[in-house]
Amino acid sequence: MQTPHSSPTPSRTLTSRRTLLTFIGAAVVAGPLVATQTASAGQTASAGQTAARAGGLDDPAKKEIAMKLVCSAENSSLDWKNYYRYIEDIDDGRGYTAGIIGFCSGTGDMLDLVELYTRRKPGNVLAKYLPALRRVDGTDSHDGLDPNYPRDWARAAADQAFQQAQNDERDRVYFNPAVKQGKADGIGVLGQFCYYDAIVMHGDGGDSTSFRNIRKRALRSATPPAQGGDEVAYLHAFLDARVWAMKQEEAHEDTTRVDTAQRVFLNKRNLNLNTPLEWKVYGDSYRIG
Repeated sequence: MQTPHSSPTPSRTLTSRRTLLTFIGAAVVAGPLVATQTASAGQTASAGQTAARAGGLDDPAKKEIAMKLVCSAENSSLDWKNYYRYIEDIDDGRGYTAGIIGFCSGTGDMLDLVELYTRRKPGNVLAKYLPALRRVDGTDSHDGLDPNYPRDWARAAADQAFQQAQNDERDRVYFNPAVKQGKADGIGVLGQFCYYDAIVMHGDGGDSTSFRNIRKRALRSATPPAQGGDEVAYLHAFLDARVWAMKQEEAHEDTTRVDTAQRVFLNKRNLNLNTPLEWKVYGDSYRIG
């Protein structure tokens, strides 16, 4: 089950998630989530070459590793595909949290998911809840959802069309933007994963602990490879900024998903997330051989 460690405080989450959902459609087409700093023409050409050389977390094998890493922190498991059916109110002010990436009834991304599923498969078991999901958006209310919504969510999760909708929304809102920005910054697979995990937890709104502002904080003390900087030094700066952001919120104060996972890989200079991988989250040990 998803742990409270990965759940932002209500006010910040409601802002970050909704802002991201409205912004992301244009960002994926128009460019990176946050533009890199202005460079000369020569530096720009070099940056493009560096970004092109950066490996991709979107390689299927690397993406599978990313899903397992996030699941270890969010669900204390590596079996991320077992969580299409997951749904629970974890008392974080976001209403129901559900699915493989923690779609929430109070933050808009669950509503977008069910709307997508219904466009693809009208009359599905969750379609009747769309009016209620629109009403509770921005709140922690279950009004119009109880008592049968969790049961019907689990029923829908057996449908491959709903599983695919979850995959697609995860990619559109969280995974693809993280990879796109990582490649623009010239960082490799590990760095792109660090970006992805940050967007999953913090969203990308305007508050100080959102992904874009974590990145801005890192840029004040280090330069990304696309601008001629050292990748390891930049990623340490990003993780330092991430830890700072996590410690601003009680629900995030356990920083082991950075300290005993991402930082471990970075200290080993495993910038491509090559296996075997060994890490700990919240004291539990995991391995991908």
